Amino acid sequence: MKIVINGFGRIGRTVLRQILSLPEANAVEVVRINDIASLETCAYLFKYDSVFGPYPGTVTSGGESLTVDGRKIHFSAEKDLSTLDLSDVDVVMECTGKADTIDVAERGLKAGAANVLISGPSAAAEVTLVLGANEDKLGNHRIISNGSCTTNALAPLLRGIDDAIGIKTGHMTTIHCYTGSQPMVDAPRGPLERSRAGGVSMVPTTTSATKLVGKVLPQLEGKVTGAAVRVPAISVSAVDLTLTLAKPIDKPANDTLQDIFADNPIIGFTKDRVVSTDMRARPESLVIALPETLEANDHQLRIFGWYDNEWGFSARMIDMARLMAAR
Repeated sequence: MKIVINGFGRIGRTVLRQILSLPEANAVEVVRINDIASLETCAYLFKYDSVFGPYPGTVTSGGESLTVDGRKIHFSAEKDLSTLDLSDVDVVMECTGKADTIDVAERGLKAGAANVLISGPSAAAEVTLVLGANEDKLGNHRIISNGSCTTNALAPLLRGIDDAIGIKTGHMTTIHCYTGSQPMVDAPRGPLERSRAGGVSMVPTTTSATKLVGKVLPQLEGKVTGAAVRVPAISVSAVDLTLTLAKPIDKPANDTLQDIFADNPIIGFTKDRVVSTDMRARPESLVIALPETLEANDHQLRIFGWYDNEWGFSARMIDMARLMAAR
């Protein structure tokens, strides 16, 4: 599979780290990176990462290439991807965060690529797909949104429980680390509370996952509400979900959850009493913290799970790209 990474920010760089760590049998070829920042800056930010630490191999740059462990990757700085020749590319990973309009979203197709995978919610996508929730809706769609990191954590969990037991209602709060959309000092940012310094306060806000769950799992639209609290942590977020179930569970809740997701590789479990930093660079969409499960009665269940909102989401980008390229 040949891919192009368009936008070498947090997700673009994390995707490349994971691709470079794949065994040869699962090899993915990154044929180009496109970003409007300088090659020197992109190489530096890939080599030295404040979340995942320095890249363990060698990283150099020069001419029009980023070279990692001896592998040369062509680098370009085109503002409009459609000006490039991408006719041999299976998937453009659109990681700029700018693909909100069809004009931007389809530039990879205009350049000749077979598919575009957008690393976030996008109204311009033909469909929003979340692995473990609705990837069966892939069909012949060529511009696909991979949803949000929180939707990837929440939707497979809801799908599994709804299929096995049924969900009447639910509420989810994501406890989310700060992101680049927040200022580090007080500065104007749309909603008043989002204007406050992200590194020193817990900030109540909204989450796109609430709307996306209804789009990804229409059978649950209007049944599950959601909110977010941004917290002063640099990585790893959490889902705190309370559900009212359609049927009673007839065994301990943790046994039920492990039965439901026994064969699901993107839902993990931990029996240990861990904290967020322990979950850094976990590849699952969600890791359920079994000591945190609560049962109010046989119909009401509280589930708490961790997700690395960069590493886990990037892993799903690669998985989704494989599905798209394999058609």
